[in-house]
Amino acid sequence: MFPIFYSIAMLIILPASFIISLWKAPFKSTLEWLLDLLVTTALIVWLFQAGNWSWVGYYVRFLWLALLIVTIIYSWKKVSNLPFTIKYSVNQKFSIGIYIILILIFGTYNALVLKSYTVAEKGIELSFPLKNGTYYVGQGGNQVLMNYHQAYPGQKYALDILKLNTFGTRASGLYPEELNNYQIYADILYSPCNGKVVDIQNDLPDLPPPKSNPENPAGNHVALACENYDATIILAHMQKGSVAVAKGEKVTAGQILGKVGNSGNTSEPHLHIHAEKDGKGVPITFNDRFLVRNSLVR
Repeated sequence: MFPIFYSIAMLIILPASFIISLWKAPFKSTLEWLLDLLVTTALIVWLFQAGNWSWVGYYVRFLWLALLIVTIIYSWKKVSNLPFTIKYSVNQKFSIGIYIILILIFGTYNALVLKSYTVAEKGIELSFPLKNGTYYVGQGGNQVLMNYHQAYPGQKYALDILKLNTFGTRASGLYPEELNNYQIYADILYSPCNGKVVDIQNDLPDLPPPKSNPENPAGNHVALACENYDATIILAHMQKGSVAVAKGEKVTAGQILGKVGNSGNTSEPHLHIHAEKDGKGVPITFNDRFLVRNSLVR
């Protein structure tokens, strides 16, 4: 249940509390208002980029931006005639210090998030392995705040991909145990390149969330050696019995590999894909796009 409470707290309660504060706080000077504005804006922009919005709805993040703009306009009308500074009490000075600390913290977060959008290494160009839907990157990018895989050298630049419904959420319900309630479950996976199958796993069970199998991290999977690239592409957490290729078989881009499942060390149904060379992760791109968290592929 922790992911549910965490998502609601971070993506709903936290931004709401900061926006309400900016809207209603009894500012005595425009400096106090400006500092509150900078903190709130930095927070909303950080959450807009780095929050995993597939839990509460992808489009909710745009609502917070709209509310922020309305709040800025409304609150400015209330403080526009105030002096820029006043003689502050000890408590007010303490509050100003807290504002400055929060600006530095959220500003640093935003700077780190911006780093995640680019990569110095040349990426391996692949065809997107899913079709017929709106797909959402839950983990992706070149920074741990956007992609926890960055902490693991062998999975660096890995992507965790979900599928969104009409409401912009990845499932019917917040964290259902029924696998079919997840939009991506049983979606067909297609080969992202021409190449050769170098490894498969096909007999591990699909587990109801939040159960996982850390002893078999990739679960059912297909590993490919793509033509023209000296790296192995791994598509993980596939559905039991769905793998449609054999080890040693040659495949072409767009050929069916199997289906998305929930096997291995996984929190819920999704596609994990990464490229690995000599034990280190390699960037991957689709149509020359380096995907990061909150990227959509339609």
